[in-house]
Amino acid sequence: MNELGFFLGVCFLLAMVPGPGAMVIIRQASQDTRRSAFTTLLGNETALLVWGIAAACGLTALVAASQVAYDAIRFTGAAILLFLGVQALVNRRGARPPAQGPGDGPRSGSAWQSYSAGLFTNLMNPKAGVFAMSFLPQFAPTGLPRFWGFALLAGCWALMDALWFTGVIWGIGKTRGLLSAPRVWRRISQVSGLAMIGLGIRAAVDG
Repeated sequence: MNELGFFLGVCFLLAMVPGPGAMVIIRQASQDTRRSAFTTLLGNETALLVWGIAAACGLTALVAASQVAYDAIRFTGAAILLFLGVQALVNRRGARPPAQGPGDGPRSGSAWQSYSAGLFTNLMNPKAGVFAMSFLPQFAPTGLPRFWGFALLAGCWALMDALWFTGVIWGIGKTRGLLSAPRVWRRISQVSGLAMIGLGIRAAVDG
């Protein structure tokens, strides 16, 4: 239970990392209807599930075929996590929320347009796939087949991500000034950077 609680906490913290999916959701919530923003959120979480299950399939084959290949991907993922974490800390002073002018993005489009915006933005972000391959194995539950264990973790990952952005969507109208404050944005970048560095070190040392 402690391991699961830690995993859920890290997932919730990592949902705060500024990334392409976050930018799309925030932009949609700021410029379109709340329903449109939630539809975009659904697409974003679908992509997380796809990445998690893809990682499960890939890692299952690698573990069965070659421990060397598994370690190579593990160390590569750890290096990328460390790089992203250090980058977030170095750039935190200049971190700013995205500009949101009246002409950015579609307004009042179809449900598919909103859904696909979240889905494809996250699917075309290879960092999400690399992160899934280095993050999920650290918390794989015992007693379950690897595929179903990864699928369960991917679902929890998507759930915690959705919880964070649900709060963002509901509160963005009233807290736009707070979310746009450079000091708050820099603090989010700092904390998320430290989290990624910690996960990178853990991935490198924990075989």
